Amino acid sequence: MAKFLNTSATNYFLEEMIKGASDRLILISPFLKLNDRMKELLADKNRLKIDVRIVYGKSELQPQEIEWLRGLTYIRTSFCKNLHAKCYMNEELCIITSLNLYEFSQVNNNEMGILIQRSEDSQLYKDAYEEAQRIIRISEEVRISLERVTNEPTTANAAAESVEDANAAGDKLPSGKLAQKLGMKTADLLGRATERGYLVLTGDKHVLTPKGDKAGVEFVAKGRFGPYFLWPQDFHPV
Repeated sequence: MAKFLNTSATNYFLEEMIKGASDRLILISPFLKLNDRMKELLADKNRLKIDVRIVYGKSELQPQEIEWLRGLTYIRTSFCKNLHAKCYMNEELCIITSLNLYEFSQVNNNEMGILIQRSEDSQLYKDAYEEAQRIIRISEEVRISLERVTNEPTTANAAAESVEDANAAGDKLPSGKLAQKLGMKTADLLGRATERGYLVLTGDKHVLTPKGDKAGVEFVAKGRFGPYFLWPQDFHPV
């Protein structure tokens, strides 16, 4: 049956749950802000190639943390508007709590939570897992940078935006569509273009260079999901 958790117990079981994840890990929290202990745990999951999904409502990461997170291949982040739920789960355990992710390992606040074990409360775990999946489906997968991930749209709106951008630009494609065409990830396309001098990384944002402008790359300052780049369809960052 479900177990009540106080502040210290919530911190303990959250760490144990993250360490014990062997297949998947879902972290849903309104604020994306990571302390050193959480970074250490997530880096270890990435080394073990565990599928990690982080859903947040507001990012408070510093530029160096953004670069660090972007380098973790098996960790995907999604933005969810109006998110207030705090739910953390792996393939066997689920914690529903008042504890925000950035407060993990801290004891400044008085927190409460509930621990659900799949082996003992299978239906309750199933209900929580299905709701977590619903939140993931309605969220927008993003790279924590200037650009949204468009090579694997997670909502109909995201897919529609890519089509609209392509139509509006005529013979040009947004980053995600071009990356998909070239058989690479959006982050890899941006990284390759940066290496070749078409873009430059300033803080956590990619900025168009004169070389990129000459090659026909366009920067669109305002889109439905924020700023983005448009590329000639025959562009290849070689």
